[in-house]
Amino acid sequence: MEPVIAIVLIIAALAGGVGIGWSIAYKKGVSAGIEQRKHEAESDMNSAEQRAKRIIDDAERDADNKRKSALIEAKDEIHKLRTDADKEIKDRRAELSRQERRMQQKEENLDKKTDNLEKKEDALNQKIKSADERLKEAEQLKKSEMDVLEKISELTREQAREYLLSKLEEDLIHEKSVKVAAYEQQIKDECNEKARSYISLAIAKVAADQVSEAAVSVVPLPNDEMKGRIIGREGRNIRTLETLTGVDLIIDDTPEAITLSCFDQIRREVARIALEKLIADGRIHPTRIEEMVNKARREVEYRIKQEGERAVIETNVHGLNHELIKLLGRLKFRTSYRQNVLDHSIEVAKLSGVLAAELGVDANVARRAGLLHDIGKALTAEIEGSHVQIGVDVCKKYNENAAVIHAVEAHHNDVEPKTVIACIVQAADAISAARPAARSENYESYIKRLQKLEEICESYDGVEKCYAVQAGREVRIMVIPEIINDEKMVLVARQIAQQIESEMDYPGQIKVNLIRESRVTDYAK
Repeated sequence: MEPVIAIVLIIAALAGGVGIGWSIAYKKGVSAGIEQRKHEAESDMNSAEQRAKRIIDDAERDADNKRKSALIEAKDEIHKLRTDADKEIKDRRAELSRQERRMQQKEENLDKKTDNLEKKEDALNQKIKSADERLKEAEQLKKSEMDVLEKISELTREQAREYLLSKLEEDLIHEKSVKVAAYEQQIKDECNEKARSYISLAIAKVAADQVSEAAVSVVPLPNDEMKGRIIGREGRNIRTLETLTGVDLIIDDTPEAITLSCFDQIRREVARIALEKLIADGRIHPTRIEEMVNKARREVEYRIKQEGERAVIETNVHGLNHELIKLLGRLKFRTSYRQNVLDHSIEVAKLSGVLAAELGVDANVARRAGLLHDIGKALTAEIEGSHVQIGVDVCKKYNENAAVIHAVEAHHNDVEPKTVIACIVQAADAISAARPAARSENYESYIKRLQKLEEICESYDGVEKCYAVQAGREVRIMVIPEIINDEKMVLVARQIAQQIESEMDYPGQIKVNLIRESRVTDYAK
């Protein structure tokens, strides 16, 4: 037991010694930490005081800088206000000086006006004085004339009679001339009244509706699917139709309709008939299109003949050469200032017949001359010269009456009218053209511009056909491939464009489109 107790006591003693040692060490450590913290607190206070001092210094420097900048800004503002004030004062002084100059000028003008008024007053006084002097002279002349008359009264009877007769003869001559002038005016008024009566009667007997011709035709379609078939693969069908006819096909959003645009009515009619046949047939391809276009041309030629015969029958003009009848039919597809030339010619023929009957002249010859007066317009696109000269040459070629030829030649005063029939045709032509809405100047100038465009293109060697389309904004030219090769096409296109620029006036620009196509045909037998 004693060794165990001794061991326990030894262990307890060791534990107590360890505890006492740890307690002593802990107290020393605590005191050391306190000293260290004290030193750290002192150092922190010193650094805080230094930072506070720096902050105070920085704040003082910032305050000085702001004070200086505020002072500078105040000085700048004062300088700006002073400058603005000086400028305003200067402007006001300039305005005052301008007003002073204006006032001075007004005063000078008033002085000038006053001087002018004084001069005018002096001139007026002088004129009054001169008038008074002339009045006195007139009184003196009157008195002297009275003296002369008193002396005349002492003449012999024969002398006085001769004097009175001479005076009476002078008065009678004057009155006679006045009477003759009055009678001449009365006769002119009566003639004008009769002329108005005859013209009114002719117009009343030949009443006609005036319809302005348009440059487009509309072809109805059975359905909108037909538009795609007319255009064809890659546009070959519509391109073929436009190339063969020279007509511009406008395919837009208009439902079940295609618009044909061309200034030449014959071309437009051929395209319309061909397109209607193609739509009815249903087979639309380049070969079929070419076949239908040829058929349409034959139909139009037959219609031209029918229209000529209708005009002859309607106007009761017989014995015309069959070639003249064909030319009359072509006038159905010709307009002048948007007035159909064939309808105009028929109307002139009827008016001429009525006027001739009223005046007692041969009505048959007058109707014949009225019907043929514009026959030259059927050939103006093919023959150079005015339609008057072309018409005279055509009438001479087919042995027309001399009175008819003279009326054709004189209806636009190219020569002086020498017969009553020529005057009648001239008056009937003016009456027909003067009807309301009968003619339009702008449309005629537009047609002439397109015709001039085609004439320029056709003048080049190697050009087979050409058509003005797109309202004159494009000209399509088909060339002969054997004469114009691919390299020469560029040169020809440039030459045509330059000639158009130098010779024509037109809005916008014109596209010159040359087309060269080689075609080979063979048959399998």
